[in-house]
Amino acid sequence: MREDLEIKDFNMGSMEEVRKADKVEDFGPNVKVLPTNDQIKELQTILRDKNTSRSDFKFYADRLIRLVIEESLNQLPFSKVTITTPTGSEYNGLKYEKGNCGVSIVRSGEAMEQGLRDCCRSIRIGKILVESDADTHEARVVYARFPDDISSRKVLLMYPIMSTGNTVVKAVTVLKEHCVPEENIILSNLFCTPFAARILTAKFPQMVILTSEIDPVAPNHFGQKYFGTD
Repeated sequence: MREDLEIKDFNMGSMEEVRKADKVEDFGPNVKVLPTNDQIKELQTILRDKNTSRSDFKFYADRLIRLVIEESLNQLPFSKVTITTPTGSEYNGLKYEKGNCGVSIVRSGEAMEQGLRDCCRSIRIGKILVESDADTHEARVVYARFPDDISSRKVLLMYPIMSTGNTVVKAVTVLKEHCVPEENIILSNLFCTPFAARILTAKFPQMVILTSEIDPVAPNHFGQKYFGTD
């Protein structure tokens, strides 16, 4: 599999153009960025640092993944519920509505699966494998496995790095071919370029995108570093 699929078609000549749209508001209401604080900025810095060891990289990547997953879960629908506490008091709270699942885009998206399972123990997770055609260099889906009833579920699509958005475009297209409504897809992402954000919001305006950062330069070494194949 080509791990550089997201970067091979990125036109560096467009860098100046994408720098012009660097505000979250420029991408519409369905693009959401984690509120920036010193902790998140430190995690992003460590993951971008070429001198970060593989063990440290994985540790801090898992921390950032957990934060992104937690916020992604906030995009899912809740319903009101009243429960009884051990002291006999009633408490008005919330619970997730049934019918959620995760889908990871192989391979780097698999790095986010454990973070989702840590938050939702019994959640079902599907997979999509997107590769670059050896002759045409076009992105193509070669494998997809989903829950049978995915068309009736809310889907957390997991993919950590987006430079061009090509891989995610293919993955979302497959989900829609399986009758998943666009508005039922929440893309959980760590790093996204303005270029990718514009491509995805133009093609899928009803899909929610949740990321930790929008920046013209994405840490494209993420998959290799996380899985130790660099």
